[in-house]
Amino acid sequence: MKATIRTNRHWRHFVYRHDVPSDVLERDFDWTDPETEIDGFFRYRGTWYHVSEFMRCPPGSSFERWDGYSSDSFFSGVLIRFSDDGESYQVGTYCG
Repeated sequence: MKATIRTNRHWRHFVYRHDVPSDVLERDFDWTDPETEIDGFFRYRGTWYHVSEFMRCPPGSSFERWDGYSSDSFFSGVLIRFSDDGESYQVGTYCG
């Protein structure tokens, strides 16, 4: 079965740690090291993410044009694609 992927293909820039609300850092990212995870944060559909939460997409999968995925459930999740310089990203959802 092939997954359905939805994205608007807009490129966005990552958010630095100091731009993430402090309550979000304390609640959702208490496991991150403030010295090493200074960037790579982004917000998508009301949820904050960090790139370290994403697994590399396996070759030959439905996601081979994407760089990483983060599962919400067994059948759905969020996909991320990095720009060549690593400064921006595209994000989308998958289901299926």
